[in-house]
Amino acid sequence: MYVIYEKSTTYIMGGKGRPDHRAVYKTMGAAKAAITRWSKAWFKTGDQCRDNDPVFRYAIAESAYFSKNIEKQRRVKNMMTGAEFSEPVNTPAYMSPSRESYWSM
Repeated sequence: MYVIYEKSTTYIMGGKGRPDHRAVYKTMGAAKAAITRWSKAWFKTGDQCRDNDPVFRYAIAESAYFSKNIEKQRRVKNMMTGAEFSEPVNTPAYMSPSRESYWSM
């Protein structure tokens, strides 16, 4: 399985270039095709700045390699104990002990 991630933030990108931690692709070709579709849609908007083109902003990695070697960590506080810990940036709110939704389930 492969993921498309933004190079600067390492957020996993989903449909139409929006952050979505669930988005995975079965093959490298499928991931490349998604970036190409996003790029073509981006050019239709009229923005011709190359820095924002999805072809240059996003990269593809195997999901296991991405989570082990590429994904950035952030420091957050546990909502109940106040202890600091680090978690991946793509952790959904309902799975993070730093959020109320984690403790209310």
